[in-house]
Amino acid sequence: MGFRMGIVGLPNVGKSTLFNALTKTAAAQAANFPFCTIEPNVGEVAVPDERLDTLAGIAKSANIIPTRMTFVDIAGLVKGASKGEGLGNQFLANIREVDAIAHVLRCFDDDDVTHVDGRVDPVSDAETIETELIIADMESLEKRLQNIVRKVRGGDKEAVQQERLMKMAMEVLEQGKPARLVEVDEEDAKQWKMLQLLSTKPVLYVCNVDEGEAATGNDHSTAVAEMAAAQGNSHVIISAKIEEEISQLEDEEAEMFLDELGLKEAGLDRLIRAGHDLLQLQTYFTVGPKEARAWTIKRGTLAPQAAGVIHGDFEKGFIRAETIAYDDYIACDGEQGSKDAGKMRAEGKSYEVKDGDVLHFLFNT
Repeated sequence: MGFRMGIVGLPNVGKSTLFNALTKTAAAQAANFPFCTIEPNVGEVAVPDERLDTLAGIAKSANIIPTRMTFVDIAGLVKGASKGEGLGNQFLANIREVDAIAHVLRCFDDDDVTHVDGRVDPVSDAETIETELIIADMESLEKRLQNIVRKVRGGDKEAVQQERLMKMAMEVLEQGKPARLVEVDEEDAKQWKMLQLLSTKPVLYVCNVDEGEAATGNDHSTAVAEMAAAQGNSHVIISAKIEEEISQLEDEEAEMFLDELGLKEAGLDRLIRAGHDLLQLQTYFTVGPKEARAWTIKRGTLAPQAAGVIHGDFEKGFIRAETIAYDDYIACDGEQGSKDAGKMRAEGKSYEVKDGDVLHFLFNT
């Protein structure tokens, strides 16, 4: 399973430039005027993972298939979006359909690039978008609470549960806080998710800095880091211009370019890793002579559900998972060596798949 991350932010903060770099395409027009991205551009990128190449080398796999991540470049937001200002209604509709938000913040000074509010203040920009999401959620809940009254009076159990959760959300939202701060019990998790509140989306702040500050950051990104830490969120520092340049280079040239800038890895890799952590994702592998393939699952996923990511029949007819830890696979030089060393385990339905596991599923058809 992959996931959809929406790239959001005020106009002219570098969203489309970052999107172009991530997807190695010029599909999103990067221009110095608001709303140059009118329809949400969608792009898929391979998730880089050195472990996959190592596994494929040992197994002599003919094909290497990484897992993928979907990025959605969403139209720029302005203050008043919850009231339909700018392209606000469209922005809010698009953001409902992503799993997480990569909130791009302008952390660079450039007189040639217009700021919608005439000043550079990334913390204020972050608060603007957060406020619009909170207001939109409140208005949505107010309407739903009015519409659900009759069912609640009639004793509809599901409606009673929904009303309770909506009131919990409203209590937090009315304090100017996002709905993701509401603590929800496991029994309420499904109904909570169905509310589709915008402010429940996990947020990763992306500090877009000048090229010369990509390795060190600056005062703006430091302020964002402090804000993110206070919220329990995370952040990454990226120069969208650098990432766009790197995306056009061959691997060897890209490495030399990064080295000259004092960067150990591309911002894309940091962004993807932070995104995985944000959504509590991990990777397992299937390896053989035909292909070595990576699969993404949520942390805590049990073996049958992990098998279901490949095909629903694998989950329905699950018998067991032949499992080798990544480090054991490498140390024993592959599957046969792992078997000979007693490192291959037979795991049942209650096994919680670990990051890096090399798995082979047995199932009934």
